[in-house]
Amino acid sequence: MPAIRIIHRTRLSPLAAWLRLTDWERHGAQVPLTRTIIETAGPTRVGTRFTARTGVGGLTFDDPMEVTVWQPPEGAAPGLVRLVKRGRVMTGWAEIEIRPAPAGGSEVHWREDIGVRGLPRALDPVVAATGRRLFGRAVQRLLSAA
Repeated sequence: MPAIRIIHRTRLSPLAAWLRLTDWERHGAQVPLTRTIIETAGPTRVGTRFTARTGVGGLTFDDPMEVTVWQPPEGAAPGLVRLVKRGRVMTGWAEIEIRPAPAGGSEVHWREDIGVRGLPRALDPVVAATGRRLFGRAVQRLLSAA
């Protein structure tokens, strides 16, 4: 599976960044042709499930995910959320870690190992490059949105 690594620095506090980056419904608004469907009652915790549905009309695919680690930032301790992809098309996992930055604000580490069933491994570099661009833009927009 191709690995995606993104580091983003923001002036937001770790908790403010956490609240924006773990608002799953807002993720769908940042990814073209995607909406997020929350399948479990809030608040988010281990076991929370949601699906990112991407496509137009009948040409869609689902990317169901489950929260397997939920540790919001507290004081100087970083926050960490881990999502496991449970779908037929998309496989792998994603982690969002938010650390306090030494000069104030926070540093976001987005790590993802993503697979697309049926896609030849020779296309892994294309999947990784597309993922870095797509998720990097989503992180930037989620952290800059009011």
